[in-house]
Amino acid sequence: MNNNYIAGEWVEGSSINRNINPSDTNDVVGEYARASAHQAEQAVDAAHAAQPRWARMTAEQRADALDRIGTEVLARKDELGYLLAREEGKTLAEGIGEATRAGRVFKFFAGEALRLSGERLASIRPGVEAEVRREPEGVVGIITPWNFPIAIPAWKIAPALAYGNAVVFKPADLVPGSAWALAEIIVRAGQLPAGVFNLVMGAGSQVGEVLARHPKVHAVSFTGSTQTGRAVGIACMSRGAKVQLEMGGKNPLVVLNDAHLEQAVEVAVQGAFFSTGQRCTASSRLIVEEALHDRFVAAVVERLAALKVDNALKAGTDIGPVVSASQLQQNCDYIDIAQREGGRLLAGGERIERQTPGHYLTPALIVDTENHMRINREEVFGPVASVLRARDYEHALELANDTEFGLSSGICTASLKHASDFKARSTAGMVMVNVPTAGVDYNAPFGGRKGSSYGAREQGPYAREFYTAIKTTYTQA
Repeated sequence: MNNNYIAGEWVEGSSINRNINPSDTNDVVGEYARASAHQAEQAVDAAHAAQPRWARMTAEQRADALDRIGTEVLARKDELGYLLAREEGKTLAEGIGEATRAGRVFKFFAGEALRLSGERLASIRPGVEAEVRREPEGVVGIITPWNFPIAIPAWKIAPALAYGNAVVFKPADLVPGSAWALAEIIVRAGQLPAGVFNLVMGAGSQVGEVLARHPKVHAVSFTGSTQTGRAVGIACMSRGAKVQLEMGGKNPLVVLNDAHLEQAVEVAVQGAFFSTGQRCTASSRLIVEEALHDRFVAAVVERLAALKVDNALKAGTDIGPVVSASQLQQNCDYIDIAQREGGRLLAGGERIERQTPGHYLTPALIVDTENHMRINREEVFGPVASVLRARDYEHALELANDTEFGLSSGICTASLKHASDFKARSTAGMVMVNVPTAGVDYNAPFGGRKGSSYGAREQGPYAREFYTAIKTTYTQA
């Protein structure tokens, strides 16, 4: 049994979660303890008691701890990537890549722990010194999704610890394996004081609710669905806690007539369908200028036909299974809705069987859609993309911005004029030119606008804005 970690001890939960492989539903990855609400409260109390000691430790001590964690994650990237692919459904190559990213994130924030700085200002009053310093927020609740079960926890936990906070970590109930493996490395390799890091696995209605509402949790970083994120945000703001929300996306990729066709097709397919389309930054709306539309669509269909959908652990697999039966059903429901509203399923969208029983779906391309259709308004979160026809660049830009979301956007073009204009006028937090909308650097800020994100940015040096509090001091010389 893989237990929770509370106050420096591995403890049993109130129930058991059987972790099932979506590539082979006969394969039980492991059994993991689900924490109760009371245990989540105990974890918060432990973090609250331990945080002052951690904050008083030197920046070098925190940096060394994070560096050791990153070193072990990188040394075990193949093992961790295998586990990730087995429990979540990413291909093995993608799983190893994500584990590598997690290790690099810890290494990066080991350096950031040493680079934290303040300011000294010239006071407007004679003989007075003004100083601005950054301090830990205190206890940070971290709630992560199932689609990146080791990278997203890493890019939240690492800065939280680097800046002197204590952590209570609740991973997605659907994928506890990678989170538990990362937690075990943090506990052992980091040599943290008891209570500084706590793992409480379980349902959001139990554990997540405690983190959102507990008065000793000073900040909550959440990544997940829009509906749940808004509920977490309301709970935090009602008690004055700091909150960071990364939620949904309905990301556009604009393809102009002057785009290099082969490059544009690869950008679209990579962004929309790899990782089984289960990325908040996936290109779910392909907006194509009229003169190139038919050739582009035909080339995408041809490219999709060459992709191999199979067991995530099998060599040569391009796209693994959908993460769960319920997510697979949701994908199929949206494909049906799109067709009922007038869209045409041109490729894929079929449940298929493979050697092992799993949640397999061929990547779906839906054409003849309009931006008011549900397939273009609501996040599907699967290997499903729709195509919209644009009259010209201005129409394409209008369609791209016509969404309640604003996480990522992209454009494929050979025009410097249009690329520059799109970067300036796109209402997304991240804009890509001739590269997939899904795919970001860990040393640069991550986040969106409008309904996609709320609060400070994640990743890179900008992470300090969320995980630290600013204090201004005045001293009479």
